[in-house]
Amino acid sequence: MIYPDELLAWYSAEQRDLPWRRPGVSAWQIMVSEFMLQQTPVARVEPIWLAWIERWPSPSATAAASPANVLRAWGKLGYPRRAKRLHECATAIAVEYGDVVPEDVETLLSLPGVGTYTARAVACFAYRQRVPVVDTNVRRVVARAVHGRSNAASPTPRDLDDVAALLPKDGSAPQFSAALMEFGATVCTARAPQCGLCPLRHCEWRSQGFPASTSPPRRTQRFAGTDRQVRGRLLDVLRGNAFPVNRVELDVAWMTDTAQRDRALDSLLVDGLVEQTADGRFALCGEGDDAGPPGPRRSRADHTEGDDAGPPA
Repeated sequence: MIYPDELLAWYSAEQRDLPWRRPGVSAWQIMVSEFMLQQTPVARVEPIWLAWIERWPSPSATAAASPANVLRAWGKLGYPRRAKRLHECATAIAVEYGDVVPEDVETLLSLPGVGTYTARAVACFAYRQRVPVVDTNVRRVVARAVHGRSNAASPTPRDLDDVAALLPKDGSAPQFSAALMEFGATVCTARAPQCGLCPLRHCEWRSQGFPASTSPPRRTQRFAGTDRQVRGRLLDVLRGNAFPVNRVELDVAWMTDTAQRDRALDSLLVDGLVEQTADGRFALCGEGDDAGPPGPRRSRADHTEGDDAGPPA
């Protein structure tokens, strides 16, 4: 059992000052943070989120930006398909919901790029609804404190029920959800839990003597040499150019494995992040028609795009 009062008291004293938690942040801006934070550390997200919100504070402002500029602003956050889906989500909210992020979970789930976690996170943190919000950190805390396991098993629908049973019945439920996530992210961590700093009076894992996990160890995800790295290199070339580039300019971005490079480029085309012009050159999505003359091209820094130019990403 996790007692809300002890976790809320800990959170009040120890919570990080994250910009998307501050007063005056809109539901849309919270949604942007949730898109960015998926599988991405807070330290990498914070500067990009701040620049994004200053440049595009609303769904309609984001929707008005070109898909290519959205990809540029996404920068090095990784998983660039999230940026494309965020742009599609902004367009849907601007067109179908009057530029207002929906409040209920079911409607949120109908938006592009919004899954179970994001829908509930927006309903909880933006609209203060009493709904369970479950991410990897929350699942770990519940596995240890409630079930006595060192790590959470694979996600199941039961996870939502477990967290729902812990939520306070009063208006502090959204704060408790934030506290549960923060606790898992900063104290009850995966590899080096700081049990000496734990504010919980009872932890089932601790009371059982910290039994080791019976599950096989998870493989650490590497980045170097993966298709993800190659895709990133190719996107870097396109982000830095105002006009479509010749194939050779992409080829030199990854010389180690030409078959892997070809596979990565094909996947970017399939995902709609890159497009090919009629004359065979390549550009970020939406910029294929802005072909310009073949031959020497201006860099991104030399190119002006009016109101949507903003700072280079």
